[in-house]
This record gives sequence, C-alpha cells and structure tokens, in this order.
Amino acid sequence: MMDLFDFATSDRPALPVGAADRRQTRCVKVNWGANHVLVGGGAPVVVQSMTNTDTENAIETALQVKDLAQAGSELVRITVNTPAAAKEVPAIREQLDRMNIDVPLVGDFHYNGHKLLTEYPECAQALSKYRINPGNMGGGKRRDDNFAQMIEVACKYNKPVRIGVNWGSLDHELMAKMMDQNAQRHRPWEAQAVMREALVVSAISNAQRAEQLGLPGDAIILSCKVSHVQDLITVYQDLSSRCDYPLHLGLTEAGMGSKGIVASTAALSVLLQQGIGDTIRISLTPEPGGDRRQEVIVAQEILQTMGLRAFTPMVVACPGCGRTSSTVFQELANDIQAYLRKQMPVWRYQYPGVETMNVAVMGCVVNGPGESRHADIGISLPGTGETPAAPVYVDGERIVTLKGDTIAQEFQKIVLDYVQKRYAPANQ
Repeated sequence: MMDLFDFATSDRPALPVGAADRRQTRCVKVNWGANHVLVGGGAPVVVQSMTNTDTENAIETALQVKDLAQAGSELVRITVNTPAAAKEVPAIREQLDRMNIDVPLVGDFHYNGHKLLTEYPECAQALSKYRINPGNMGGGKRRDDNFAQMIEVACKYNKPVRIGVNWGSLDHELMAKMMDQNAQRHRPWEAQAVMREALVVSAISNAQRAEQLGLPGDAIILSCKVSHVQDLITVYQDLSSRCDYPLHLGLTEAGMGSKGIVASTAALSVLLQQGIGDTIRISLTPEPGGDRRQEVIVAQEILQTMGLRAFTPMVVACPGCGRTSSTVFQELANDIQAYLRKQMPVWRYQYPGVETMNVAVMGCVVNGPGESRHADIGISLPGTGETPAAPVYVDGERIVTLKGDTIAQEFQKIVLDYVQKRYAPANQ
C-alpha cells in the first residue's frame, strides 16, 4: 500500500482548483451609450436585478434603478405592462442619463408586449433588451403572430432578447402535446420530467423561430425559470447540453430572507461550478420596507465567494464562541463591511483592483493572528479574559497594536490608508 504521506514520490495529479471551464456560448451585447455589457462568449458572469416600483412612476423607478446600478447591478429589468408604463420608459431613461447612470434597461413584457413595443416606439428604443415569455402571449396562431411582432421590433431597433420560459406560464398546448406523447411511451416519464423537457423544448424552439424571423443568433439569451432547486439544476444542465445560447440563471421565486438566499445559492453554485450560466438574478422577496439592493449583494457574493468575480473587498470574521462574549468584534466586522461596500461606487473607479482586497476581523487569539496575517489587512480583537489589545497586520506583518475605545475608528483609518497606498489611482 502506498504511503499516504509520501507526497514526493506520488504521481497523482494535482487536485483541480476553481470552477470548471465556462461553457462555450455565443456572445450577446447589451448596450446603452458607451456601456457595452457582454453576456456569454467567455465574458464574466453578469449580475442582473429588477425594480419593484410602479414603472408609471418615472422618478421613483429611475431612483431605484440608480440604487441597484450603484450597488453593482449591470443590467436592470423594469416591468412594462401598461400603455402608461410604456410611455414613461423614455422618461426613466432620460432621468438616468442625467444622473450619469448608463446601466442598460431590460423591458419585462408579457401578455401585451407586442402592442406596447409597436405602439410606443420611443419605449422600444429606450430599452436595451426585451424579455419575452412565449407562454403568456396567447395560443395558436395568435401566439405565433404576437411573438413574431415582438421579434420584428427587436430586429428593427437592433435589440437583443431574452426568451424566458417559466414553469408557471408554460405553453399549455406544448405541454398537452408532450403529455399525450408521453402516454404512448413504453415506459412513460413522470409528469415532472415531462414538464422539465417541455421547458427546454419551448426555450430552444422559440429561439430557433426567432432566428428564422431574422433575429441574429448572437442576440438571443435563454432562461428556463423554476422555483425548486433540483428542477433548476436538472433543466439547465439539459439546456446547456442542447444549445450554445447564453443562459440566464435564477429561481423564479426564491423566497424571503435566508430561505431565498440559501435556495438561490444552492442552485446557482452547482451550475456555476460546472461552467453553466452567463447572467444571474437572485429573485428575493423583500421584507416590507426592505432594501431592494439585497438581491444584487447576494448575487455578487455568490460569484465572489466562488472565485468567479470580484466586486468588493471581502471581510473574514469568526463566528464567535465562548471566548468572544463581547460583541465588539461583531460590531467592527459589520461596520467595516458596510464601510467598504459604501465606498465601492467611488473606489472601483479611483483604485482599480481594490475589489480583490481581503480584510480579517477576528475575535480572539486562537485563530485571530493567523487569519489576520493571511489577509491583506487584519485585526485580532481581544477575547474574554485576554489582554485588552488588538494587533493589526498588514500584508502579513504586525504594524501596530490598538487599545482603548477608538479601535474601530483607528482601524477604519488604517484600512483607508492601505487602500490609498496599495491601489494606484486610476488617473496615474
């Protein structure tokens, strides 16, 4: 038997590090002005979000789009469901342009999208991408005509589309046909398996029809939205093996709070690890009065913790135990994380590369000094019964020991000084 510890003589290959290679897809460009967001084709996974304001209120909607964009959303989807909403889309775009917010807007259309895009050409032009759900555009010839009309507008204004199939509004005719065919199989599939197949068939067949109608193949993104984790994983694994369109990932209704975060993370992480997914959205149900930007933050943190992208400096903090009965380190970790995220809209332009910085805020001497040395900058606060001193480490070296009631303020200043010195200003 080989000595498990005989590393030098072992010819076992090194363990893989990181996610699998990205699935090869077409590259779709979503543009507004000088801002060109690339989806697929090897581009970084794009973070998308959606407003929950009434689109007819142009000011309120523009302000929320601004908040989402400044939080890091690279595409923002808005509901366009009524003539009044369609009329306000150009005003929303204008407001954003005046605020120097060039994030592309995605129009979310359902039952009447063909009419709104045709009757309000200014709306069609102000949007950068259209989201089409074939399952709620009517039945039979009417559905085909409505779909064709939306594709015609997309071709006219050179706009990409996301064909978004949803299991809550799946094409009833297609599903009925496939259930009938399934009944004729020697070993019929379970109804849920047929539904999964119908989602994939609907997405790909509608994409192919869009190309037949004149829409370029590199102007199409697909999604198959479901609410259950295992369904999402299975559907997207199948979808990715049967086409090369870029794919938009996300549970259609993830849920509220920790449930929504956990469900989204569980589903998307599996797919992203396999190289599947080109744009994501975390469809969290906000608590009353909750911050809509939370869905952007969660999406970013999924991508960053998996090593796929970097958006903001990450704070490593211990969970706390009996050695850390004081809440000082918890408060400091929270304050530093909030401070870093607040600075990022400015820092990402002033100090390129700062988003990769790692900060450690630890609560006692057990792992505190070690984790602090491993971070770019770290602080180890005293635990219960320990000497009331907090050593600070920068690039692995202990530079100072903080004491007293102003540790938080002093550490924040050290972080700022470190950023200014390490990350060269963009204009230099």
